[in-house]
Amino acid sequence: MESNVTTHRTKDEEQRKALNNWALQGFIGSIIAGTGFGKSRCGVVAVSYVLNKLKGSRALILVPTTQLQDQFAEEFHKWGHSDCLDRVDILCYQSAYKLQKQHYDIVICDEVHLGLSKEYRKFFINNKYEKLLCMTATPPEEEEYKHLLYRIAPIAYHITLDECVELGLVSPYEIHCIPIQLTVKERRRYQEINKKFVEHKVALDPDAFNFAKIALSSSNVSSAMKAHAIGFYDTIRQRKEVIDSAEGKVKKFQEIVLSSKDKRIISFGGINKFTDRLAESVTPLAEIYHSKRTTQQKKEALRRFKEGEINVLCSTKALNQGFDIPNANLGIICGLTSKSLSMIQRVGRLIRFEEGKVGKIYVLYVEDSQEEKWLKNSVYNLKNITWH
Repeated sequence: MESNVTTHRTKDEEQRKALNNWALQGFIGSIIAGTGFGKSRCGVVAVSYVLNKLKGSRALILVPTTQLQDQFAEEFHKWGHSDCLDRVDILCYQSAYKLQKQHYDIVICDEVHLGLSKEYRKFFINNKYEKLLCMTATPPEEEEYKHLLYRIAPIAYHITLDECVELGLVSPYEIHCIPIQLTVKERRRYQEINKKFVEHKVALDPDAFNFAKIALSSSNVSSAMKAHAIGFYDTIRQRKEVIDSAEGKVKKFQEIVLSSKDKRIISFGGINKFTDRLAESVTPLAEIYHSKRTTQQKKEALRRFKEGEINVLCSTKALNQGFDIPNANLGIICGLTSKSLSMIQRVGRLIRFEEGKVGKIYVLYVEDSQEEKWLKNSVYNLKNITWH
């Protein structure tokens, strides 16, 4: 029991340190902290401080999804600040960027990496605020977004996921990387697409990704180069579809789930269609939670998981951000990107602190493919990785 008390005290101290740093920076800045640190609580405390200090003040909280709107409102009740809610607007980025000439005493940007696109950043240009707190798990990997964030909200506090583990703020984790072989048919298809990809890439050199983007938007580029640009992006998409839908992943997923019926499992597929296949492969143990499901279907899936009616929740990206999934202790990642943020968010779903808990994550990747390169990049800054 003492270690649990110590953990909560340390987490309180670190959250207080983060907010003090933000205050010393003029109440403008970012808290970058691994999932499970308690960034939402920091946001609630910051809002409560401002609203209680300034009579008639207003607060705005920006989140990426409607589900997180509800969850952030619940955080005010959870931490004893529900009296503030009548002066708090909670909006999604896709709505907030349309605001014009609004004034808020404090703005909280949750999962801010999703609010920095050319459209969404209009909010910061067209509205006024006195205090700004941005929160995310890692700095944006896109250089443009990183520079923008550092300009509007310089880092006030930064702690990595592994530093959170070392301080006991979250539970420790194990990541097991398991290679999957493509079938003969899948391998042939992958090699055919990859050959075309290389041809387009060579034609677009030296910087194929940027040149392809320019070629598609410029009127000064030849039709041949435009064709290569289209082909370049098409082959990237087609190659990823083969990887994301590998039959071997379904078989390995089944094997892990059926041997782990005592676990609370979250899985992540690369595309929605494949996520559906994963869930179907272990029916009736699983429910689906992704963007093609209705709000009511997702709420019901989450309810059934939380109440123990099922033990597997199959997602694509919808559970990456912000969700607090109680008692989840095993993750199966079947679809990857090269982004370390996605990996950290997914790991974070499994390591909310519980006494004696170790979050275990299986990553199923296609060996000798682009996916293996993505995996190595996404876990580059993480510890406790086992390659099987």
